[in-house]
Amino acid sequence: MATKAGAKAGGTGRFSQDEKRRDSDHVSFLKHRGFRWLWIALTLSAASIAGYVLIDQEPRPNGGTWYGYTLGTIGVLLILWLSLLGVRKRRINPGAWSLKAWTSAHVYLGLSLVVVGTLHTGFQIGWNVHTLAYVLMLLVIATGIYGVVVYATLPQSLSANRKEMTRAQMLDALTAIDRQLESAAQPLGRAEADLVIDALGQDVFYGGPIARLTASYPGCATSRALRGMGSGSDEAARVVALLERRRDQLAQIRGALRIRAMLEIWLFIHIPLTIALIAALTAHVISVFYYW
Repeated sequence: MATKAGAKAGGTGRFSQDEKRRDSDHVSFLKHRGFRWLWIALTLSAASIAGYVLIDQEPRPNGGTWYGYTLGTIGVLLILWLSLLGVRKRRINPGAWSLKAWTSAHVYLGLSLVVVGTLHTGFQIGWNVHTLAYVLMLLVIATGIYGVVVYATLPQSLSANRKEMTRAQMLDALTAIDRQLESAAQPLGRAEADLVIDALGQDVFYGGPIARLTASYPGCATSRALRGMGSGSDEAARVVALLERRRDQLAQIRGALRIRAMLEIWLFIHIPLTIALIAALTAHVISVFYYW
């Protein structure tokens, strides 16, 4: 009996632990561990501001003073560590340094760099590599904020647009409409049949990055076929109805492509800016030690 009771208790403990883990999986990375990394970032920012305000020296602390070097060292270490998020994504680790925890730290500590980096400059801005590194840092942070916003809001829009359909299911639905269109267009005249053929022959994914981001497809052959289709016969009316279904299905697919493009486009800006920042930061550090 004791053994069974112990097993039951142990099983209950495991169940409770698994249940807590499942609950934590549904918590946003922004709220991870009760905003732990937000409070750490706020503490770091407040300590940096307090140190800057309380230090009584002339000239005021800047990048060339001991306090400036301290903040600069903290900033460099933070930037290098934050840039490792991409490497971290390739590893699976559910523990204290899970990807969610790392991402939460990445966001909040990245924002704290605005305070740390600005105080490091001592508000001295000029046309040099030091200011270049500072401006690049602000641009990286700005694009990072955009990334946080889109990843927090757009996945819900993507799910609503798909209507619980996968990408493959949306394409299958379009293929089914196309089969019906091909058959329904047989009795049409040559000009109208050619419009349908052009619509069926156009690549579903035609259009460049701008078209995907704006969801604007002025050369859409399906829309052109609808505009050129007559409605004087039952055959033409059936084709028009199918073309309207095809247009709506294309709009759903293109809506999904637009949302996904908005989710991904920032990486093509954020990552190159991060690389440029590290390069400028390297030049900044080397020049500081060279003229020290």
